[in-house]
Amino acid sequence: MNKSLNILTLEPYYGGSHKAFLDGWGQYSRHEWTILSLPPWKWKWRMRHSAITLASETEEQIRGGGEWDIIFCSDMLNLAEYLGLIPQAIQKLPSVVYFHENQLTYPVAHPQEFDFHYVLTNLITALAATEVWFNSLYHQNIFLEELKDFLKRMPDFQPIESVEDIRNKSLVCHPGIHQLPKRGKRAPGPMRIVWAARWEHDKNPELFFDALRILKTKKIEFRISVMGEQFRQFPDVFTTARQEFSDHIDRWGYQKARQDYDDALLEADVFVSTADHEFFGFSVLEGAAAGAFPLVPEKLSYPETLERDAGNEDFYFKGDADQLAKRLVYLSEKIGNNNLWDGEPDRAVRIVEKLFWKTKTNLMDNELVRIIKEKEKG
Repeated sequence: MNKSLNILTLEPYYGGSHKAFLDGWGQYSRHEWTILSLPPWKWKWRMRHSAITLASETEEQIRGGGEWDIIFCSDMLNLAEYLGLIPQAIQKLPSVVYFHENQLTYPVAHPQEFDFHYVLTNLITALAATEVWFNSLYHQNIFLEELKDFLKRMPDFQPIESVEDIRNKSLVCHPGIHQLPKRGKRAPGPMRIVWAARWEHDKNPELFFDALRILKTKKIEFRISVMGEQFRQFPDVFTTARQEFSDHIDRWGYQKARQDYDDALLEADVFVSTADHEFFGFSVLEGAAAGAFPLVPEKLSYPETLERDAGNEDFYFKGDADQLAKRLVYLSEKIGNNNLWDGEPDRAVRIVEKLFWKTKTNLMDNELVRIIKEKEKG
């Protein structure tokens, strides 16, 4: 399985988790990667024009002598359109589409923003690919379940059977995560909490700040670092919370330097997620990799990635701000007694270390080789 491949990689939205995924894999991969990418801007336009643009760039690569064994793309590409625009020799290559997200179950702020055309792009791409990879079992299940219901809404010619066609060629492939150095001795002080996610409503920041208000009423001391990607417009709660909790803030906003972000994770006692939507949860898992205690909703991909059923029920809170605050009070007491981890300070790290890129890369490289061998066998 040590064969080295030439991979044609197509990424219409080279930013955020999409970029981190390709950069992390490519750093340790034994394969050779030709990455044709577009800047992470105006995602709807990217989904509509990227097949044309990337087909043109592929033609240019071919004129320069480019040859490949397999195509790897993300869910932002209309793969069928792309294949129809490139030379036949490239059309015949096996292809993998990686679903970081999907446009069927991805939340929209307003229902009128939902556009079924982008769902059909995801469907067509999945049907055109040799294999379909999802970043979590949760993502695979929710997409295929909702897809069947979506197709039943079509007025006629409902391709319901396509759902099982996709399922039968699907693979769950967790992405790798950034490995952090081992943390040093904890500095004195109150409980340090990190919340890090996109500053959007689907991450439910209101729940987090409501829980902090309860901590304040209970006279619980704490420090917070509220980080994550933000856009020109973001929920008003962040503006009010910055003023309300100004005496508790260590870091606020997007950390331009990766080292500053890593330092916050390595200093944190607890990493909190309040997400209503998450297909994988990079930031939570990187927090765990840094040795922070993950405190997350008992839903989405978290029970899968943080191994709830392997004796890690204490990582989860149920429901509302009161329950989150109750867990934070309990953890604050344990920190005060120097016993946050009950004698197992590396428990979270051990759970997520299988996701470190140094470990994941060889497994993912081998999956691509497997696809080539299966194609050669016919």
